[in-house]
Amino acid sequence: MFQSGALEIINLSDRGRRRPNNEDSTASDAHLGLAVVADGMGGYRSGEVASAIAVSSVMSHVRKALDSARLSGRRRGATVQSSIVDQAITHANSMIYRTGQTEAQCQGMGTTVIACLFQGNNVTVGHVGDSRLYRLRGGSFEQITTDHSVVQELIDQAGMTPQQAAAAAPKNLVTRALGIDEAVQVDIYEESLYPGDTYVLCTDGLHDMVNNEEIHLTLREYNANLVAAGERLIALANERGGHDNISLVIARLRAYRRAIFVWPRKLQRWLS
Repeated sequence: MFQSGALEIINLSDRGRRRPNNEDSTASDAHLGLAVVADGMGGYRSGEVASAIAVSSVMSHVRKALDSARLSGRRRGATVQSSIVDQAITHANSMIYRTGQTEAQCQGMGTTVIACLFQGNNVTVGHVGDSRLYRLRGGSFEQITTDHSVVQELIDQAGMTPQQAAAAAPKNLVTRALGIDEAVQVDIYEESLYPGDTYVLCTDGLHDMVNNEEIHLTLREYNANLVAAGERLIALANERGGHDNISLVIARLRAYRRAIFVWPRKLQRWLS
């Protein structure tokens, strides 16, 4: 777990301008070092149910797993973190799938998910669907995840440019999601964490409307205020039409501050 104030996290969600309801869900806990975003799909508000189950289930599972590791005295290395995140998302998939099988109004529901677990000097990422993770480190901005979507498959397998692929297939067709099948493959990413690193977890309601360079520039422009950065990104997506729900979590590891040591007066006089 993080020392109080070490990790700054904000989460924002907006219905957008075209959808009657918001099927996205977000959650974060700076002390736990966890952030989760999910984008639900399904008829008659079942998308809301799927994304809410995903977020609450992942948060609960990770919290219990970290508590168990702490109580048992196990070291929480990258391998343990990866297992915790993988199991949390797999468990969420099972819960959503079972709910869809047993409740008629939820049949066929599913959701994307992106989860980040920040522990010590590492961040572990679990990802299913086309919600994304970006990272700003110094002057370098990078998309960490790869979309599980038809558009991405056309890029990877047919050699299309992103523009050609977007014109050839609907943007919202995902090739992997929670709740659709009994089992799901979770992509796991691990990387080192450095002071000042800023991570953006977001749904396609943002990245379909605001391109990567614009997200980068907005983060740099509003670097001192993460809430203002998030609000500006949502405003940009809505200005371009707001075709979908728009949700994001921004997490930043605060840069270390050099401690100011005040010498005792007697010692100062002795040294002078």
